[in-house]
Amino acid sequence: MANSRWTLVYEGFEPAQEGLREALCTLGNGYFATRGAAEESAADDVHYPGTYLAGGYNRLSTDIAGRVVENEDLVNLPNWLPLRFRPEDGDWINLRRVDILAYRQELDLGGGILERKVRIRDDHGRETSLLSRRLVHMGRPHLAAIAITLRPENWSGQLVVRTALDGRIINGGVERYRPLASKPLVPLETHMLGDDGMLLFTETSQSRLRIAEAARTRIYEGDDVLSVACENHEKEGYVGQELRFAVAEGRPVTIEKTVAIFTSRDRAISEPRQAAIEALEQAERFDVLLDSHRHAWRALWNRCDIAIEQGSRTQMILRLHIFHLLQTASPNTIDLDTGVPARGLHGEAYRGHIFWDELFILPYLNFHLPEISRALLLYRYRRLPEARRLAREAGYQGAMYPWQSGSSGREESQTLHLNPRSGRWTPDNTHLQRHVSAAVASNVWRYWQTTGDLGFLSWYGAEMLIEIARFWASIATYDEAFGRYQIGGVMGPDEFHDRYPWRDTPGLDNNAYTNVMAVWVLRRAAEVLDHVGIERRRELENLLGLTSDETKRWDDIARKMRLVFLEDGIIAQFEGYERLEELDWQAYREKYSDIHRLDRILEAEGDTVNRYKASKQPDVLMLFYVFSYDELRELIVPLGYAFEPDAIQKNIDYYLRRTSDGSTLSRVVQSWVLARGDRSRSWDLFVTALESDISDIQGGTTAEGIHLGAMAGTVDLVERGQTALEFRDDTLWISPCLPTKLRRLRLNLLYQGDWLHLDVGCDRLTVSAPHGWKGPAKIGVRNQVYPFAAGTVLEFDCEVVHGGWRPVWQSPDKSAPDDRPDSGVTEPEGSEEGLDAKPASQRGTRRSSSADANG
Repeated sequence: MANSRWTLVYEGFEPAQEGLREALCTLGNGYFATRGAAEESAADDVHYPGTYLAGGYNRLSTDIAGRVVENEDLVNLPNWLPLRFRPEDGDWINLRRVDILAYRQELDLGGGILERKVRIRDDHGRETSLLSRRLVHMGRPHLAAIAITLRPENWSGQLVVRTALDGRIINGGVERYRPLASKPLVPLETHMLGDDGMLLFTETSQSRLRIAEAARTRIYEGDDVLSVACENHEKEGYVGQELRFAVAEGRPVTIEKTVAIFTSRDRAISEPRQAAIEALEQAERFDVLLDSHRHAWRALWNRCDIAIEQGSRTQMILRLHIFHLLQTASPNTIDLDTGVPARGLHGEAYRGHIFWDELFILPYLNFHLPEISRALLLYRYRRLPEARRLAREAGYQGAMYPWQSGSSGREESQTLHLNPRSGRWTPDNTHLQRHVSAAVASNVWRYWQTTGDLGFLSWYGAEMLIEIARFWASIATYDEAFGRYQIGGVMGPDEFHDRYPWRDTPGLDNNAYTNVMAVWVLRRAAEVLDHVGIERRRELENLLGLTSDETKRWDDIARKMRLVFLEDGIIAQFEGYERLEELDWQAYREKYSDIHRLDRILEAEGDTVNRYKASKQPDVLMLFYVFSYDELRELIVPLGYAFEPDAIQKNIDYYLRRTSDGSTLSRVVQSWVLARGDRSRSWDLFVTALESDISDIQGGTTAEGIHLGAMAGTVDLVERGQTALEFRDDTLWISPCLPTKLRRLRLNLLYQGDWLHLDVGCDRLTVSAPHGWKGPAKIGVRNQVYPFAAGTVLEFDCEVVHGGWRPVWQSPDKSAPDDRPDSGVTEPEGSEEGLDAKPASQRGTRRSSSADANG
């Protein structure tokens, strides 16, 4: 694999790698996305074309082991890609049945273009070159287009092109789901549109989502449209054309296919068919669309890029991660009432459901595109009534958000899970991960802290926080023996442990992460009423029936929550953890090599991972990811427990040894919590996290969809993890501590409406806000506070001996760059070792890590 700082490149056609490449070369715009499958391909053991609409779900039922199971899936829309060709006397070109003389595939991250260059020779000795370019328009979200330039190198004759819209597809992209019902689409209509157009109209079987796709295919020689012989084909769920025309040796022709997609979810249309037809009629030629598409991407990169001084591959992968995040959640997402699927719009794994990954995704969006964060939080707010119903049905009060959410916000978690290693269906208890509600509350609060959006907090966020606090207050029970509150029957982030081996019922008691997050929510819910103003406070109290007695109980719980500790200050992952057995990690690594999914290995052996001190991913360590040391101390010490700085490293060491890293989020969290205490190891884990999808190190699962939380988390590691940026006591605090292998980073982030520029090196830090600053009137660097206002530039040198930052300059900013910083997209190929020619702009930043305890 070759690459530059702005381009993902694949050399050679490798059938075994096509699924991975198709996921990583997906093109999308936040409204819909299409996998990077070749235009001539069909779903088989090599390829899987897939197109997915944000929020486009459907439910199907299947009888499994005598039980009817209903699943809701993100629907695979009709395939708009099909473009096949053949010489009139030859077979349809299939890359597995011809000699491939050259093959190169490039994903242009700066412009959002997928390009494929192929040169082939068929069994008649005919050589043909092909250049395919594809876009899913970022500025006009209903449009996508393909341009294929074909050149006969040593032959002339008649060429046949088949173009189609195919609705006869299924949701079949995940092998372990294939025993389940998988046909979501019902064909409604097909039409030809003049000589070069076609329309396919379908509907989902249960949700009644109507989908209209209109496509136009034209053949050009230069700027002239070729006259072609056309044969139309209409079948149930399929509409296509075969176009015949003459080609001459050495003379290129270009096939342009443009598609417009509308659905019954869309606003400001009368109905999808007419909207699609009209959009197609107004669509220009490919190169015109390409120009406006690139312009839309350039505007996004100007807000969202990050420049690092490190190897070109690291820079490219960071941009790849940002690219896929923006294709899943873009400005086009704002009005869609949709969440952000854990696997993006890139495949069918996790059925397109929304989990807790927003906890890793929203911090980045808060600092660059806060309007998108707001939209994703409103998706949760609109499903607050369903969260209340879920809590009520479980015997609780307030709002309990589901572990897996889809269209309506009901719990979409499966009741059964297939272990592909044993072939057995086992109970799925992941719905007991009640901590997802705390993640929703955290996302609300962090968004408000970053943006200052008091309107959102007053009209939406406060109600969510209060109702989530009510849930935690109702699930917490008082234990007279300990004189403390406890929470039972839950799961923490570690999905290996869902029950005690000595109990028949699922669930664990006093999971540390869950209990501490509950305390945090109760405190913030009580505080939020102080921020919304007297009038709105009274409205909320009346609307929700909130009384002082209720908030007093919240305070009591927040002061008496139970945590369980092991020896030497180690926080027990859950009560009873000390009774579990130690696993012989070395023996299992020698036997199986890959033990990421240790739960499946042990189940196939007739054992259970519940017996062992073995975690899939960080659980206790999530506390050090979400909170800084100071924040965590403010939560734990009032409970009556000691919590000193050295406890952090002890907990990190203890749990890292007992984690299999079966989740892509695992290394993101581990790298974060080590960022201050062990920079070298943190960087190595960061690099491994970067490689999760691009190198498909997580058991070959990336072909089923990217891991969006891990992608966003790696960017956040660079932004907030390396700068240790946090907001505390009305002060913006920054404490960079770059690892040796990261020499410099430049980022811009939007804080409460103003851009803040950080230029961080190993020995120099510059902070400026050249175009206005309504944020804190002071900036904290390390342990010192400095006045800060619009036009101020703060410069610091690193004191190597003391590991601190010494101020060397403070002045009005003389160099006023653009209000939104240049991203370098216009000059994407800066020096391999230095930063791009133009500063690759901005970055939001995560909370400072637990390692703040180390300075």
